[in-house]
Amino acid sequence: MARRHYLLSYDIADDKRRTKVFKTLEAWGDHAQYSVFFSELSSTELARLKSRLDRLIHHGDDQILILDLGPDSTPVEQGLQCLGRAYHPPVRVVVV
Repeated sequence: MARRHYLLSYDIADDKRRTKVFKTLEAWGDHAQYSVFFSELSSTELARLKSRLDRLIHHGDDQILILDLGPDSTPVEQGLQCLGRAYHPPVRVVVV
């Protein structure tokens, strides 16, 4: 199952809902900026994440954007342009 890079961003009106969305996204990706995350997900994982987020938000007041950035075989930094402080992805360490 192919994994893909996604950029997820949210605009949540309520503090409690915002905290729940933040914690959910934090478990599924890398926190890049205040309301922006990068994630590497399979189609199944994306469906699960969307389902969880869908239950957390108020559909009339809140918004979550999900942008497909392409296959995970291409580093997200390759297509990312930064103005100001550079983006440094977290270093992932596998512990066995």
